[in-house]
Amino acid sequence: MTAKLRPRFWETIPLNKLTAPEWEALCDGCGKCCLNKIEYEDTGEVDYTRIACRLLDGETCRCTQYPIRHQFVPDCVRLTPKTLPKIAYWMPKTCAYRLLHEGQPIPDWHPLVTGDPDSTHKTGNSVRGITVPEFEVHEDDWDDYIIDEKP
Repeated sequence: MTAKLRPRFWETIPLNKLTAPEWEALCDGCGKCCLNKIEYEDTGEVDYTRIACRLLDGETCRCTQYPIRHQFVPDCVRLTPKTLPKIAYWMPKTCAYRLLHEGQPIPDWHPLVTGDPDSTHKTGNSVRGITVPEFEVHEDDWDDYIIDEKP
């Protein structure tokens, strides 16, 4: 059974007042947050790589163990209204959580807007088909896998 979502809740309800199902529905399923990133200490700049977390399914762009992911990846981010201000800079620039936190609208291709759960993929806004599992690349070689995506 799918949880009931308030109509266009993302336009009227503050992030800290969303229900758990509404919060989860903000995820567009792009998979970009599950890419390994390189953060440069001297500048704070972040580069995305094509190297995916071992739990990311490269076709669905979803975590294969989402409810229990911290058992496998203890440092996986716990995105909540409280943690969002500290990590928004690190989230993809098209991320609904980041955009709403910054007072911006969500993209018109977002599944909440289109009603199509595959709209993120159909519009080329996901990492479907471009990822490499992290266990296949030594960390010293991550810079060879940097992609143009910038948070």
